Amino acid sequence: MFKKDEILPAIAVAVFDRNKNILLQKRSDMKVWGIPSGHVEYGETITNAAIREIFEETGLHIKIVRLISIYSDPKFQIVKYPNGRITHFVTCFFEGKITGGKLCNDSPETLDAKFFSIDDLPTNILKMNPTWIKDALSKKGPYVR
Repeated sequence: MFKKDEILPAIAVAVFDRNKNILLQKRSDMKVWGIPSGHVEYGETITNAAIREIFEETGLHIKIVRLISIYSDPKFQIVKYPNGRITHFVTCFFEGKITGGKLCNDSPETLDAKFFSIDDLPTNILKMNPTWIKDALSKKGPYVR
């Protein structure tokens, strides 16, 4: 079984460009691509956390347009980091619309950030992200998984 290090509230945001390509971030901690995500800080709302994390990790300003899903399934939401830390995330997944900023990868958490065609996603992607992307493309929901 897993060592119980922590349970954290988290956010993730699907951001699409004008051509319906999805924004992915190559994470510096795990060296894989994923939908930009992060932790909710003490005293912060989940929507403010989402807006802050997207800006910090990608340089883009967004507004939240909808809640896509809430994820807590341990099969996907317990993450073991290379440093041995194990965290169970309860993630609120939103869709965000770009309102400004410039795409960059200046964050220490980001090795790269770019838009990908839904039909041409990188192979080294976080294990939960294919489900998240499927949910983001659906106009049904919000889902609870």
